[in-house]
This record gives sequence, structure tokens and C-alpha cells, in this order.
Amino acid sequence: MVMISAFAPSEQSLVYSPQELPAVDVAIVGAGIVGLSLACALRHSGLAIALIEATPYARENTKGQAYVLHQVSRYFFEWIGVWDKLLPHVQPFELTQLSDEGSPLTVHFSAEDLGTAAIGYVGEHAAIAETLQSVLQSASNVTFYCPWRVVSNEVKGDRAQLTLISAHSAELQAAHLTARLVVGADGGKSPLRQQMGIEPKGWKYGQSCVVATLNVAHTQPVMAYERFWPTGPMGVLPLLGNRYRVVWTLPHERAEAVAALDDRAFLAELQPYLDPLMAEIAAVSDRFLFPTQLMQVNSYVGDRFVVIGDAAHRCHPVGGQGLNLGLRDVWALAQQILKTPLEQLGARPSLVQFHRQRWWQNALTLGFTDMLNRLFSNKWWPLVAVRRCGLWLLRTVLPLKRLVLRFMAGLLLPLPR
Repeated sequence: MVMISAFAPSEQSLVYSPQELPAVDVAIVGAGIVGLSLACALRHSGLAIALIEATPYARENTKGQAYVLHQVSRYFFEWIGVWDKLLPHVQPFELTQLSDEGSPLTVHFSAEDLGTAAIGYVGEHAAIAETLQSVLQSASNVTFYCPWRVVSNEVKGDRAQLTLISAHSAELQAAHLTARLVVGADGGKSPLRQQMGIEPKGWKYGQSCVVATLNVAHTQPVMAYERFWPTGPMGVLPLLGNRYRVVWTLPHERAEAVAALDDRAFLAELQPYLDPLMAEIAAVSDRFLFPTQLMQVNSYVGDRFVVIGDAAHRCHPVGGQGLNLGLRDVWALAQQILKTPLEQLGARPSLVQFHRQRWWQNALTLGFTDMLNRLFSNKWWPLVAVRRCGLWLLRTVLPLKRLVLRFMAGLLLPLPR
């Protein structure tokens, strides 16, 4: 049996015996950005934390995603004391352009409309994850198990007992880990959520997103673009190093065909969809696909158990809301954990407030992104007229524009105290 002592992404391991692992207060299953963020938020709490991840970090940190971090996420990272370390690895942007197909009714949002230094920040998965990992290196209360897979979770009295399988050796070896509270942060397909019998509700959109990174030929103003097409929305996000990340929504079959094109053919297909202001593209990265869906579970909490992030909800990528919702979950849950007496930690009554706060707030954002995708992803002329009218109102009615921008930045809904 193998145990990773303290936090060690290098996966240097020690043999530990017997098969009963040291009990912890909080076990976080899933060490992506959401799980890492929760561990960072609790690193000074004095609680014993276990962070469990099934994917080896050498592979986890190669994920090609990039995320928009809205202002609410910046405030969260400031609260847990890691923003100064993250800032050099993210690209701030002060302008966002919103447009509908070929309509001249473009809407420009600026940081001035929000009253902040930037509208948001764009960071790549590896840069954000590695920064959070480095913060946890000195966290003596966080024990990291990787690659370990959770195969069952049972509630026994005032503790949950996780059964883990270690993948460090050719022979799979089981271990038991007990915790007052188990947090499911293991992604949209969440094996732990399935083991707990929590059924997700929602639907798929019949669309997939083609994701690629563009290197532009010369420097241009740092701006994010959101362009709506009948095939689905397209987000173009600025990255560090004069690069842009394209998230292009298309019907499934067309998305698969476009992603399989060689670089020259792909750029020829993409170019008409880009804003004319975009600089000439010098190179394009490999493409990958992910399907779009809306999903939310009925309850985020159970006996000694809570789900957060993509394990609890998923939305259409329009507006870049996904990770930001997950980080707000972390913020609210961390504060709930910190104010709960140790003997009550993990009990359902101590978690109900978290569920009540976050479920309806996430539902509002999921509904808003669903409405945007349905409103703009079609050519039915009455809806075209409605959305063009909406763009005109956003461009001409400043209070309305600021209201929408604050909602998308996560600043309109109540923040954790």
C-alpha cells in the first residue's frame, strides 16, 4: 500500500501499513482546480484534509482547457490568499465585444462599465492548477493521495468510510479512509456522485465545442469576443503570449468533421466566423472536442457528503460561467465548514445552508446561459428580431448594460460574507 505524505504532486511515495489510513476531517475527492481551491481555502483551518485524485498529475496538468476567471473568482482567490501568485499566469482583459452573426449591432463592454481594473482574466488549466499545487506544498494539514481511486463511500455513524484503490503498483491494493465530511469534486461524470445514487437532471444540446489555440501574427488590443451564430456561440479569449483560445460551438457531426481538418483547412473554415478585427493567424494548435449540456442535481448534500463544481452542475459554455460557479461553490462551502463546530462537521443540518444558498444561484445562471444559447442559436425571424432589439438596448441603455455585465461577472448575486 502506498501513501503520499503531505502534499506531493511529484508522487514520491512511502509504504504505509496497515491498510487503515489516518482519519481526516474532510476528504476532497477530485484534485482539479475546484478541489485544489477548496484545499487551499482550508489549509490554515487546522482541519485534517485528504485530497484524492485518480488521474496521475503528469497527465492531469496537460489538460488543454482555458478558463475565464470573473471578478467574483478574483475576490475568492484574494480571500484564500493566492491571487498574487495566480496573477502572473493569467491574462487580464478590459474589453469584451458581443455580436450577432453579421449584424452591425455590436455591444462593447469595458472594465469601466464594471468599475474594476479588468472585466476578467483568462488562465490555462495547467498554469492555474500548478499554482494551487505549489501553494499546498507547505500545507502540513493536507495529505495528497494520487493516483488513488474511490470505489465506495459508506456512512458509519458520525463518519464516512471511503474505500480507495491505489494504482501505484501492478497489484491493486485497497485501503480505508474515514472522514467527517466527503466532498465530491470529481467532475461532470463524477463516479462518486454515481456511487452515492445522486441522479443529475438536465439535457444535452446536440452541440459540441471545438477548442483550439490561435497564435496571432502581431500584437493587438487585448479583447474577448463573444460571437453568436445560428450554429451556436463562439468565444474567443485572449491568452498570455499573443495567443487566443477559440471555443467554437457547432452541431455534433459538423464539430467532429471540423476538428479533424488539417491546420490549413481548419483555419479556412474558421476565418469567416472570426471578427474582422482579429489579427492574421500565424499558427493553430491541435483541436479537441467536448459536448455541451445543462445539468444540475436535485440536492448538493447528503449524509456526510456534498457535491460541488461540475459534479453538481454543468452549463453551456456561453459566457464562461462553468469554473466560476464551481469556485463560488468552494467559497460558500469553505465558509460553512470554517464556522461549523468540529463535532457537527459533515452532519446534514450543517450543510443545508450551503445547498440553499448555492442551488438557486446556480439555477439562475444555468437558466440564463440556456436562454442565451436557445435565443441566439437559430434563424427563426421573430427570435432574430427579439435578440437584435436586445443588443440595441444593451448598446444604448447604459444601466441595463452594467446590470447584465455585473450578473455575468458574478457580482449581482449575493457573495459569501
